[in-house]
Amino acid sequence: MGKFTDALEKVSPANALRDHGERQEDKGGEQPLPLCSPGREKSDLHGTVISGRQNWEDRLFLATEPQSPVAERFRRLRGTILHPPSGKRPKTILITSLVAGEGKGFVCANLGYAIAEEMEHHALMVDCDFRRPNLAKMFGIANQTGLVDYLQDKVELSLLIRKTGQPKLSLLPSGRPPQNPAEILTSSKIISVIDELAERYQDRVILFDSPPTVVASETSILAKRVDGVILVIRAGASSQELVKKFTQELGAEKIIGVVFNGYEESKVDSILYKNSNYDCHNYYE
Repeated sequence: MGKFTDALEKVSPANALRDHGERQEDKGGEQPLPLCSPGREKSDLHGTVISGRQNWEDRLFLATEPQSPVAERFRRLRGTILHPPSGKRPKTILITSLVAGEGKGFVCANLGYAIAEEMEHHALMVDCDFRRPNLAKMFGIANQTGLVDYLQDKVELSLLIRKTGQPKLSLLPSGRPPQNPAEILTSSKIISVIDELAERYQDRVILFDSPPTVVASETSILAKRVDGVILVIRAGASSQELVKKFTQELGAEKIIGVVFNGYEESKVDSILYKNSNYDCHNYYE
């Protein structure tokens, strides 16, 4: 498996994203994290008002605070994507997991924010998880219309893309869940969406949040069409055999990043990370 297998074997608690409210994602029956009260402005940890982000879920702000360890890890993942050591920078990226509840939506949202923070880059997130859409809710955006409306009713894409509150970060929601999500995701139309977005929005990195591959086998079709895949793995969720099977079917060279999520880091690991002698960059490759 090469570099990908080595990365899995070397994953360390100090290099994993901690469990920051991700148990809410894709878990039926549990209450989502609260949104801010209507009309209230959201502030960062320094008390500075963040305009246009009143309705963001609280967990998004864990990665927007410049000095937070979570923000630093997303910046390192961003660096791996935007400044690859060799080869062409990927423009279309699929973010997926093997089973539900591993945190792919959280990773997509915060990676999108991290990319949009860079001076020369914009990001567009596309929610392709028609079964359990999550991105619109995280940003406090209505999910009444979205990608489904384009695929089924040919609504103009530009009319469906929403602002998020971060000037260089936008979102194409999924729209209301259709009755036939598998058929839509396996149609030729979804492939044309990937190509059209890449051609139309050449100044943006496009992130596709897809259903878990074990739940929706059609995700593999999307994965083969995009430039690269980021696989989100929650500690204790997906077995190593599932991970190996996925990478063998897709091809390890297609995977540009692995996020090991929800790992409880020890005090020793925390000290190593804070001393800045630990480079988590390699474990995302």
